[in-house]
Amino acid sequence: MKILVTGTAGFIGFHLAKRLIQRGDEVVGLDSVNDYYDISIKHGRLAETGIDPVSLAVNTITQSSQYRNYRFIQLDLVQKKEINALFSAEHFDMVCNLAAQAGVRYSLTHPETYTESNITGFLNILEACRHNNIKHLVYASSSSVYGLNETMPFSTHDNVDHPISLYAASKKSNELMAHCYSHLFGLPSTALRFFTVYGPWGRPDMALFIFTKSILAGMPIDIFNNGDMIRDFTYIDDIIDGVVCAIDHVPSPDKSWSGKKPDPSSSCAPYKIYNIGNSNPVKLMDFISALENALGESAIKNFLPMQAGDVKATWADTNDLEKELGYKPKTSIKTGIDNFVSWYRAFYGVK
Repeated sequence: MKILVTGTAGFIGFHLAKRLIQRGDEVVGLDSVNDYYDISIKHGRLAETGIDPVSLAVNTITQSSQYRNYRFIQLDLVQKKEINALFSAEHFDMVCNLAAQAGVRYSLTHPETYTESNITGFLNILEACRHNNIKHLVYASSSSVYGLNETMPFSTHDNVDHPISLYAASKKSNELMAHCYSHLFGLPSTALRFFTVYGPWGRPDMALFIFTKSILAGMPIDIFNNGDMIRDFTYIDDIIDGVVCAIDHVPSPDKSWSGKKPDPSSSCAPYKIYNIGNSNPVKLMDFISALENALGESAIKNFLPMQAGDVKATWADTNDLEKELGYKPKTSIKTGIDNFVSWYRAFYGVK
């Protein structure tokens, strides 16, 4: 297949592009390569796929020096004219949209960034898919959409109308927007609600990265809600397994769906929502202990109250993904953290 993957200088997009390339798909990667976090990591990811970050030119496709079936374009999703031109020229079979402004806390201080990237940018993707006969749109949602929902584990069959951050609201909006296009124009779409993804090449604004950097520097780590938190930490390789399964499984209208008892996870349109998580939540303090063991260092712990926009616990119900697509996460917390620490030491030259 010929697949457009957006966000390929980002954490999940980079890993997905590599997996699709290695299995033989023709892949075009897209990313704005912005400076939301340390751009050297984004450049490092690009280099790993044979793209020289120094020679990049905006809105110009670059051929990978490492993979014949991979090309990359630096482009922002808000550039509608350029997005339309790319779709018209390339004739993609499928699209996996992972590009977005990420981060719950950043959305508290930079709300306009989320409406531009996650709403306007996503609309441009939907319109381009609509007018270019895309066979399947897969896109990133988030466990953040569950918001004030306290029913565990989080199920895609439950209502998610009470987000507590603009980031979460933007991801819920993506699901609603995609449903409109699935219903009106027959565009098959699949939303993937990711649960606390971690692993090599991870994002510097996430807890594992922040904790590792601080512990190695002998600096204290901030632990919110006094450590009384639970997260469904999911290793990147397990996430990519699920994404690839979803790409290959084009949704059909659910014949049993009823407007009298509407199931939020499916529709009479070709539309589906899945959770992708480990379905095995871990206490934050146990996660930190595993990191201390991997580093061979003890953390200086600074316990703080809960942050605005945060939730106490996440836990993914992945039954649908397991039954329908055969998904099964297999990476333990110990293995995942050990792999991340090995990558971190190598990337930063830390002993």
